[in-house]
Amino acid sequence: MSVLVVVECDNGEVKKSSLEVASYGSQVAQMLGTTATAVAVGEATEANLAKLGEQGISKVLYDAEPRLKDFVNGAYTKLIAAAAGKEDSKIIVLANSNIGASVGSRLSVRLQASLATNVVELPKANGSSFTVKRGAFSGKAFADVVLSGDRKIIAVKKNSIEALHEAGKTATVEAFSASLSDADFTDAPKQVVMQDQAGGILLPEADKVVSGGRGMKGPENWGLIEDLAKALGAATACSKPVSDVDWRPHHEHVGQTGITVSPNLYIACGISGAIQHLAGVNSSKVIVVINKDPEAPFFKAADYGIVGDVFEVLPKLTQAVKELG
Repeated sequence: MSVLVVVECDNGEVKKSSLEVASYGSQVAQMLGTTATAVAVGEATEANLAKLGEQGISKVLYDAEPRLKDFVNGAYTKLIAAAAGKEDSKIIVLANSNIGASVGSRLSVRLQASLATNVVELPKANGSSFTVKRGAFSGKAFADVVLSGDRKIIAVKKNSIEALHEAGKTATVEAFSASLSDADFTDAPKQVVMQDQAGGILLPEADKVVSGGRGMKGPENWGLIEDLAKALGAATACSKPVSDVDWRPHHEHVGQTGITVSPNLYIACGISGAIQHLAGVNSSKVIVVINKDPEAPFFKAADYGIVGDVFEVLPKLTQAVKELG
């Protein structure tokens, strides 16, 4: 019985959040005295899947069905369930992402499994039960949840686990077929539109994010945000009021009702820091706030703060980044 890890891929690359999940799953397997097997979803290459050995994965199952390139809830659910059956896996670990949230709940019903989402630490085993710590109330509290079912599904919060990197280790990549039919793709989207930000970086997976609020005073000033993002190799984002007045497209809106991000670096420019916005960014490792109002609520959540006019600070910051780069 191995631990099954769901690995999300895009454009041939394994997503950063899935490297963290693979590391989590391999540590759970080590704790239980077994191995960790991954099942890949999305578009992947065999070379990149083999590198999952660096995160402690021993084997990767990959179904090359071309329609699995894009997320289809029913098909992904059946694929993962089939992989769990093949490996006799009682424990499934996945990312607490849009895909993980959709598939996790379906798998829980399909496999009659206990489910914990937004998990931030490795589990504590107590006989056949697991106790896991999960974030609650938009990151303002934590809850200890007991998973007592025979089957367990754990959705790991981004940036909560450090990805392992054991250089030189490789995983075996094994062709796998879940025998999917046309009926499994009935909920496939009629059109898939990938919304890339600056430099082709997908916002939910971005390692760095530069975000702007109403303090930017208008869409004509967004070049300052884009210049800094380009210099850093970052994605761009915005607050809800900005997308509401059409200064920026809605797919850049970060917050409780928009996209949740977990980058290593989040730079907020001219954003006051309403609680709804904080709920979407509080998993960031480092938050930098630039605001001319020293009483802006965002400063309370910031690791670093610059009290100043964004129109003066951003050009200087961009120049400094270019000189260092």
